[in-house]
Amino acid sequence: MKGKPALKKGLTREVVEEISREKGEPDWMLRLRLKALRAFQELPMPRFGPDLSEVDLDEVAYYARTVEPVASWDELPEEIRKTFDALGLPEAEKEALAGLGAQVDSEVVYRSILEEVRAQGVIFEPMEEAVRKHGDLVKEYFMRAIPPEDNKFAALHGAVWSGGTFVWVPEGVEVKIPLQGYFRMQTQGVGQFEHTLIIAEPGSSVHYIEGCSAPRYTKAALHAGMVEVFAKENAHVRFTTIQNWSRNVYNLNNKRALAYAGATVDWVSGSLGSKVTMLYPTTVLLGPGAKTENLGFTFARDGQHLDVGARALHLAPNTSSRLVSRSVVQGDAKATFRGKVYVAKEARGAKGHVECSTLLLSPEARTETIPTLDAENDEVELGHEATVGRISQEHLFYLMSRGLTEQEAMSLIVNGFVSPILKEIPLEYSVELKRLLEMSFEGAQG
Repeated sequence: MKGKPALKKGLTREVVEEISREKGEPDWMLRLRLKALRAFQELPMPRFGPDLSEVDLDEVAYYARTVEPVASWDELPEEIRKTFDALGLPEAEKEALAGLGAQVDSEVVYRSILEEVRAQGVIFEPMEEAVRKHGDLVKEYFMRAIPPEDNKFAALHGAVWSGGTFVWVPEGVEVKIPLQGYFRMQTQGVGQFEHTLIIAEPGSSVHYIEGCSAPRYTKAALHAGMVEVFAKENAHVRFTTIQNWSRNVYNLNNKRALAYAGATVDWVSGSLGSKVTMLYPTTVLLGPGAKTENLGFTFARDGQHLDVGARALHLAPNTSSRLVSRSVVQGDAKATFRGKVYVAKEARGAKGHVECSTLLLSPEARTETIPTLDAENDEVELGHEATVGRISQEHLFYLMSRGLTEQEAMSLIVNGFVSPILKEIPLEYSVELKRLLEMSFEGAQG
């Protein structure tokens, strides 16, 4: 069943009010949206990174309900159902997930959760549903890790957010099987602005996986989602992203976690798609002994500029961070890595390490590494290492002399290069990433 058509293009107060009215939101959420709209109108575009001149914010439709929510996969329109089948979502739901939410354009269209996980008291719901059912809880955390004033695209998100996932894990509860959200941009000209909010109470643990894709259109498309994670004392949150947007998407996300005393927050990401990505998952280490690890794999191909990185802000003693990036660049693409570790005056005993390695597959491929290590006290251990190299002709020759084609040899070398990241991704998804990689090596130059 088809939903409502997209709202008119452009961002005005009327559009923001219509989105809020469409969702039946409480007054506090509308006030937050309007505050974010004012911030958006006042803040400048980013003064660093990729060229965003092709993004015309007046030509974006900021909300579209193109598919109505359903209770089973079979009820989805055939085109959407075939897409989700091809992506393996129904199969993954049966075999490897504790819960799954699927979003098309601006709205979540399908959600499930295992009964035993629900019985643990875990809340796993579309964001709008959580606003209605758990308003006080959502209000306490919504856009508290990333306020609208943080940057222009955080403000844009705050004004027009739609869809996404709310996860709340009770104290001491371990969710042993991952939860997943999948986001699909299906309609040309419609932006996607899902909001994911994860709250892990003291001593709990959860692994959340997000996947995203879009069909290819000629027109530039905008994705500006947001992820906020609150890992309370001794909680453990792992957030895995598999991003394969089509090559016309501008992926301008904001992701930030607050880690309290003894908490651990891990980010793992594989980025293959989009025309432009700007994404720097950040962990704020608020309590003593908090830890974070950020493992990122980026594969940039012809015409792409993937500007990614990670940040760790040490605000408490004996905190630790490890930021590791592996980038592969093919054709005339560009990969940029920005790694930042900040250590406050009171964060004595902090340890931070930044590591970036890039493999260039063609003479035109470009890369840039921008590390920042900033410590305001002397009782710290900080380190940075970076390497850039090309595929060795000797290695290629050796493998080809053993019967491999050039494409197979290149695939083997690249898979070995990125294996430290792939081994951290659940098996079903790492296999898919390897397959996508192998499909991309045709025509690559050593």
